[in-house]
Amino acid sequence: MSSEARAERGSGLSLAQGVGRQVDYWATVSKRTWRATVFTSFASPLLYVLAMGVLLGGFIEGDPDRLEGATSYLTFVVPGLIAAHAMQTAVSETTYPVMGNIKWHRVYESMLATPLAVRDVVAAHLGFVVFRLALTCAVFNLALAPFGVFATWWGALLAFVVQVLTGTAFAGLVYGFTCRIRSEEAFGVLFRLGVFPLFLFSGAFFPVTNLGDVGAWVARLTPLWHGVNLSRMLAVDHVDAVVALVNVAVLVVLTAVGWRWSVTGLERRLVS
Repeated sequence: MSSEARAERGSGLSLAQGVGRQVDYWATVSKRTWRATVFTSFASPLLYVLAMGVLLGGFIEGDPDRLEGATSYLTFVVPGLIAAHAMQTAVSETTYPVMGNIKWHRVYESMLATPLAVRDVVAAHLGFVVFRLALTCAVFNLALAPFGVFATWWGALLAFVVQVLTGTAFAGLVYGFTCRIRSEEAFGVLFRLGVFPLFLFSGAFFPVTNLGDVGAWVARLTPLWHGVNLSRMLAVDHVDAVVALVNVAVLVVLTAVGWRWSVTGLERRLVS
């Protein structure tokens, strides 16, 4: 059987049917692992946001002209940090878990021994990641809403959608990366040269204009900046329509590219 035929051997199922047949599996995974992620996914980042925004923010003057429309450092930092945390959550869920399903536990091989196709397996796993992203971002937004960090209810809702979209874009890209590496040692390079610099220098903690003209433009070219910037604009109701459209376009394109990158990566790893 050719690699193309093997990749499409689940073509008798629609994508929705293929994903639906895996709901029980991912529900079981969620039930067995949620306790281990409560602190890292919710408590620790929430305390971090409060420490940065409330304690440290009390020493920073709330100048909307310097804080991109935000009236306080707390309202400036919260939307960006939630978007940045969505990226970190997505990366966490698509590195070692994906490697484990490919290399150590061989879960994907057992799935592909059924009528499921590669696209079904990828869609179900990424769907689980999106669920985790939505849950995490929702908890953050609801917990911080009483602090007055959102100017409007619709802005908060749209910012939440953007935060999930930001994480989804990274999920697909990192999933495809994981499918193409042979050793988990490559994750160290990804974290040190990719995730950490993005987290620090994509505008979550301070306006990118503080990096100088060249540094600001470099920051604006990073995927995370688009999510951070759009999330903040919506949250503080200080929206530049043209910039917002560019931000949305970049995130949507990266999500589409990540989906294709993920499917072809798993096909090459397990089918070709």
